Amino acid sequence: MKTDNPVTARTNRVWYTEAACDIDEFAALIARTTNLADYPHARAVEKNVVIYDAADVIAATGTAHGRKAILAEICDVFARGPGVAVFKHAYTDPSVIDQATAVFDGIITEEKKGKIGGGDHFAKPGANDRIWNSLEKHCLSDPEGFAHYYANPIVALASEAWLGPHYQMTAQVNRVNPGGSAQKAHRDYHLGFQSVSEMERFPAHVHHLSPVLTLQGAVAHCDMPLESGPTLFLPFSQLYPLGYLVPNRPEFQEYFDRHHVQLPLAKGDVVFFNPSLIHAAGTNRSTDIFRMANLLQVSSAFGRAMESIGRQQMSATLFPVLKAMLSDGRIDRASADNAIASCAEGYSFPTNLDRDPPKGGLAPKTQAALFGEALDNGWSPERFTEELALQADKKLT
Repeated sequence: MKTDNPVTARTNRVWYTEAACDIDEFAALIARTTNLADYPHARAVEKNVVIYDAADVIAATGTAHGRKAILAEICDVFARGPGVAVFKHAYTDPSVIDQATAVFDGIITEEKKGKIGGGDHFAKPGANDRIWNSLEKHCLSDPEGFAHYYANPIVALASEAWLGPHYQMTAQVNRVNPGGSAQKAHRDYHLGFQSVSEMERFPAHVHHLSPVLTLQGAVAHCDMPLESGPTLFLPFSQLYPLGYLVPNRPEFQEYFDRHHVQLPLAKGDVVFFNPSLIHAAGTNRSTDIFRMANLLQVSSAFGRAMESIGRQQMSATLFPVLKAMLSDGRIDRASADNAIASCAEGYSFPTNLDRDPPKGGLAPKTQAALFGEALDNGWSPERFTEELALQADKKLT
């Protein structure tokens, strides 16, 4: 809403409203074409989505300069580019995916028996199979498989590119069964999980902040042809400032229905995207494909993750396994550090500074740092578990 009244103009700048959403402005803003030349490490552009070969990305990180360049490029895809990138062959060993799939299938079966879980985001409850907090359940069920799975360098690179270091991993499995319907087009957590009336209470700069607090991703656990309903994306839609307020507007849903793109994925591919990119899981029109993805919601160290994660128990469970794997060469230290980053708390705060004061720096030791120290110094699992408990106790009031 344009006005010559300076007070009204200021109010409109600071407070976004659903009524101010304009489909013509939106359409003009996102009518762009992805230029492959802007992304020199990419293999291709398909339907405006940047496509990387994971091996090329990893090779580019061989030097400090190359690593910084690829981090900057991936960040630019999410921020100013189409907002979404596919990393082909991110998992080169299919047994890592298959082992995790077996764990997830078992968890789904057990949770159905116990009638726990249920509910869904932007889809009819019970239509699909969900595992909430698949991160912790995976770690506690199969710590070695978890280590191999989250050692993945693409997962670590994409997370760091958007969020910086000390990110916090969470994950939820979504299995869309044959006949499963599409989700409603939406943006994701944080603001995307609020009602419109609640969103309107947050000033505009918070709408701009929300996308940089999380990164969305998905690991394909099976081949996903278009008929199975892989995620629908609307490239460049993260650029619309008022985009969190549009999901209930029929003209925006209609625009999404006409202009979204959809790409098939192969088992082991990973897709990452800006959480403010408008997207939706597709309808599974197949008769025999149980489309499973592990949905990665990665949080900034400075934000709040959606799920409560038992990182102390996860770390205690993972430590002896990583120690043994490092000892006999089943994993290298860089891969182990990636697994630790997806397991342990990487940020020092909040804490009780009376009991846990910073020593030799500005912040107390993190759980992830304690994990690394324990590996470096050959601690026993018993000592590490004890030190974890002491560290956790210091944070209490």
